[in-house]
Amino acid sequence: MPGAHTLYEHIVIDEEGNPVIAGTTMKIIELVVEKLAHGWSAEELYFQHPYLTLGQIYSAFAYYFDHQNELETEIEKRLCSINELKKYLQKR
Repeated sequence: MPGAHTLYEHIVIDEEGNPVIAGTTMKIIELVVEKLAHGWSAEELYFQHPYLTLGQIYSAFAYYFDHQNELETEIEKRLCSINELKKYLQKR
């Protein structure tokens, strides 16, 4: 997957502006949400996603912590969208 390079060895920005792990479709935000939701360590995420390396996972975390406010805003936006969709579907 081609993308714009970043200062992080394993992270690129995809065509939609999302930071992803280079050579995969794994968005940083998806990995972070799994960590937050399940309390998983980098090693557990590696177990759950054996196609990733620990270096890629730690690079994703470094990107996240350096861009935490921006990514948490995006997580909150996605949660709101999910909640709105749930409300809509319940009304049907």
